[in-house]
Amino acid sequence: MTDPVTIAHRYIELWNERTAGRRRELLSEDWTTDARYVDPLMKGDGRDGIEALIAGVQQRFPDFRFKLIGEPDGYGDHIRFSWGLGPDGADSPIKGTDFAVLKDGRIRSVTGFLDQVPAGA
Repeated sequence: MTDPVTIAHRYIELWNERTAGRRRELLSEDWTTDARYVDPLMKGDGRDGIEALIAGVQQRFPDFRFKLIGEPDGYGDHIRFSWGLGPDGADSPIKGTDFAVLKDGRIRSVTGFLDQVPAGA
C-alpha cells in the first residue's frame, strides 16, 4: 500500500470505525507494530496506544465523523492529507493536516497539526 489516496482513505476509515475489534484489524493491516501518533493534544505509541486515542476521540465526539479535505499527496514514504471532524452534512468545526511516514507500505508514524479548533473542543 503506497498510494497516498488509498492510505489516507484507510486512515480515515480507521478513525471512524466504532467497533474496537475492527479498529484493531485495520491497525494490524495498515500500521507497523511500533507505530507512533502525535499531535498537539495527544500522543500514542504502538497499535494499542493509537487504538486507545481513537476510542477516546470517539467517546468525546460521539456524533462526529472524520472526512478527507482535498486530495492527499505524497512522495517516497511520506504522505500529507487534511481532514475535518464534525457532524454529517455540516462543515467540520475541527480541521487538521497529518503527515505520515511509511515503512514497507504501512504507516510507521503520523504527526498531526490542528488547523482549526473551536474554543472548548
